[in-house]
Amino acid sequence: MSDLLQVTNITAGYGDGPAILDGARLTVEPGKVHCIIGPNGAGKSTLLKAICGMLTIRKGDVIFKGERLNGLRPDQILRKGICFVPQERALFPKMTVRENLRMGGYVLNDAKLRDRRIDEILERFPVLRERADQHAGTMSGGQQQTLAMARTLIVKPDIVMLDEPSLGLAPKIVQEMFDIMKMMSQEGVTVLLVEQNAMMGLKNSDWGVVLDLGRTLFEGPAEAVLADPRIQELYLGGRKVA
Repeated sequence: MSDLLQVTNITAGYGDGPAILDGARLTVEPGKVHCIIGPNGAGKSTLLKAICGMLTIRKGDVIFKGERLNGLRPDQILRKGICFVPQERALFPKMTVRENLRMGGYVLNDAKLRDRRIDEILERFPVLRERADQHAGTMSGGQQQTLAMARTLIVKPDIVMLDEPSLGLAPKIVQEMFDIMKMMSQEGVTVLLVEQNAMMGLKNSDWGVVLDLGRTLFEGPAEAVLADPRIQELYLGGRKVA
């Protein structure tokens, strides 16, 4: 199976500042859940921003379906099939759930197609259907995260990138978020997430990536990352996985 996305030894940072990424690499296979772990400041969020065009890549390449993405704007990359959900979820708090979903489909030129997909999303996610006319800013954190994730599906992306989707959520709600990711992957959507809860992230993923000091130290099947004694010691608090 050919790789869907390849990130090769990229260097990137913010503005004219120092490089946050310095030789990061990544292999993304279609239809799988990929989890990036590492300490604070490792460059995890920066890597997602570089892939989606929010940051300029100074060196290296991002190749998506055989095409080089370097230099493209975020909206151009979105149209090619890569959606990004940042930590802050980027919802419009004073807009309703339905209006937020409509904004998620702004790149679609066919209004009837967009509205049909919105109806499909509301049917698939009852919690959103019940709150279709509710302002997004008045919903719980878990409901907002569900909306942010569901909104990406309006454009039928190849890859959905999620930055800390479990941040600030109760454990039960966190599992619901991972269940949505599994549903996405089962339907052919590839998921690439950054997750501070390394144990939870890897247990719910197919592939693991360890990033530290802007470099990729290790990547492989998630169960192999979990079982590696070095990874357990450095990034999982020394806890062995049962």
